[in-house]
Amino acid sequence: MNVVFVDSVLGTELLHMVSHDVAGTLAAAQGESVTFPVGHFKYEFHNLDFYEEDGEIRQELVIYVKKV
Repeated sequence: MNVVFVDSVLGTELLHMVSHDVAGTLAAAQGESVTFPVGHFKYEFHNLDFYEEDGEIRQELVIYVKKV
């Protein structure tokens, strides 16, 4: 599944990845902090989004984080 990390303040995408362990990725993101090349962030909330692409319904987990 596609997993996207988004800065909840600026709305910028920090990382777009594919994960086969979505529950593990979400659990890790909800830990102490998440580090990206642009700094340390803390989990805020997440959404599971469904969308249509090329006639197929797809899903992605969007994880919103805030810089600490």
